[in-house]
Amino acid sequence: MFPHALLPLHVFEPRYREMVRDCLAGDKRLAVAALEPGYEADYHGRPAVRTVCGLGEVVAHDALPDGRANILVRGTGRMRIVEELPPDHSYRLVRFEPLFDFLPPGFDGARAMRDLVLLADQIALKLPSGAQTLRELARSQEQAGSLTDVLSAALVTDPGERQALLETVDVDARIQRLSAEMAAILLRFTESRGPAN
Repeated sequence: MFPHALLPLHVFEPRYREMVRDCLAGDKRLAVAALEPGYEADYHGRPAVRTVCGLGEVVAHDALPDGRANILVRGTGRMRIVEELPPDHSYRLVRFEPLFDFLPPGFDGARAMRDLVLLADQIALKLPSGAQTLRELARSQEQAGSLTDVLSAALVTDPGERQALLETVDVDARIQRLSAEMAAILLRFTESRGPAN
């Protein structure tokens, strides 16, 4: 879950049903963490998770008659898990520290945003559908860091690369990483068309 992006979730496991009930009764905040490789052996227990994860707020909730629910979470920030608290619930509670964007000296945010918008527009030209949505998304943010986050959420599908982008608080480094991903997307579109006739 990236800051500034929306994440729809279908909640069906009992532990997450309890978590959503408690979340809605409280401040509506929750964290979404990626599981460490090898989690399968202990999936129903408490497998290890990546310490850097997304913090969000439940902004929509649709309860289903059988206890399941569909929720929409808006990312509000990055966080680092400092400590997992004792297991008083079926879901996990942690103590965390917030992580903030770092802007290196001399960083030109306006130029970086123009470059990202240009790349997004080039990708939009290749899309069979959703081009206008991508163009609007690329113009939806006022800061380079938040633009990088919403484009990462929309365009990057590889879980490892998504985690790497989430862990990168240096905005310039995050933009470079995302730009490389976007260039690779453009290359795949070009290669899929085959040689010109």
